[in-house]
Amino acid sequence: MTVIHDNLEATEAKMCARDVSVYYGDKLAIDSVSIDIPQKYVTAFIGPSGCGKSTFLRSLNRMNDTIASARVEGTIELDGEDIYKSGMDVVQLRARVGMVFQKPNPFPKSIYDNIAYGPKIHGFAEDKDDLDAIVERSLVRAGLWNEVKDRLSDSGTALSGGQQQRLCIARAIAVDPEVILMDEPCSALDPIATAKIEELIDDLAGRYAIVIVTHSMQQAARVSQRTAFFHLGKVVEYGRTSDIFTNPLEERTKDYITGRYG
Repeated sequence: MTVIHDNLEATEAKMCARDVSVYYGDKLAIDSVSIDIPQKYVTAFIGPSGCGKSTFLRSLNRMNDTIASARVEGTIELDGEDIYKSGMDVVQLRARVGMVFQKPNPFPKSIYDNIAYGPKIHGFAEDKDDLDAIVERSLVRAGLWNEVKDRLSDSGTALSGGQQQRLCIARAIAVDPEVILMDEPCSALDPIATAKIEELIDDLAGRYAIVIVTHSMQQAARVSQRTAFFHLGKVVEYGRTSDIFTNPLEERTKDYITGRYG
């Protein structure tokens, strides 16, 4: 049973998950999770290691399809459309629901080509001028333009870890997504690079529905407006971030927040 705070003001849901369970072979990793991802907010998934946060996140853009033993039950809708229905274009879905991973993973290409790749394959640019504009706009939004504008032909892998992660965010937003999923995007970064990514999340909030998995409760408190607490494959409690951290309704949430376990 998920406790949902009743003072959540009605906000338009961008994505809706209902009774979602995820299996790896016979192992149940996610157990009947129902949650709405609101349009204009940053939603954080918190909880101890192995509780299912990342597995559930990956189900939101069918990234679990890449694992042969994975099976998803229940429904997940994006703007009212079931993303698991037969005939769903998964490539198109992943353009609409972008993903940034725990470890920065730029392509072994130039900074320019890292950003240009998606818009090219999705037909977003009619000519080189269009592509140039998309690359610049994406790097500006990702807070990276001033640092790399004079070396766009350099390899993306030559950047620092924090810059690589912002490059991956720029790459995700270059295809004009509606939702951005971030799986512990700062766990491999130092505190200065982490602060830059958090600033960036702040800047992007409102423009995109953002979901962030984080092992850092302080980070969840800083960047999100909604928080879901996962434990043993279930969502225990979901509400406004301020409520979850200051007035949790569930004993297990309270124990986790106060550091009794996790």
